[in-house]
Amino acid sequence: MMLQNQILSIGSIRSIGSIGNPIILGLALLYCSILPATSATTNSNETNAAMISAGQKLAFDRQKGNCLACHQIPGGESPGNIGPPLFKMKLRYPDIARLRAQIWDATVINPNTSMPPFGRYRIVTESEIDQITAFIHSK
Repeated sequence: MMLQNQILSIGSIRSIGSIGNPIILGLALLYCSILPATSATTNSNETNAAMISAGQKLAFDRQKGNCLACHQIPGGESPGNIGPPLFKMKLRYPDIARLRAQIWDATVINPNTSMPPFGRYRIVTESEIDQITAFIHSK
């Protein structure tokens, strides 16, 4: 209610001129964007945490993702050294879709890679690729 009153009082200012209204609207939208997160954001964070946890299990599973066979991953035991270490992945892959595409089929970018095309060969399901991607991107 307080926010509505503030927006209404801001919107009632007429003395700024014709350029003032877009500026006021922009300021009101900016004010709304810095409000505390809602429960929808909390649910999204919980869902993301569940995806990351499931992705870790798959990535460390020697029968499924088996990422540790070739990569060093924080928290993993007995890593391989064929592939690059999977650290600072948000910096290396700011666009999570590119990371997912790399996991789905690394041969698209590098036809000579030794990384299996997990999606193209259906080594893991689409859902499992999403989970593995969420986990690797969190590192």
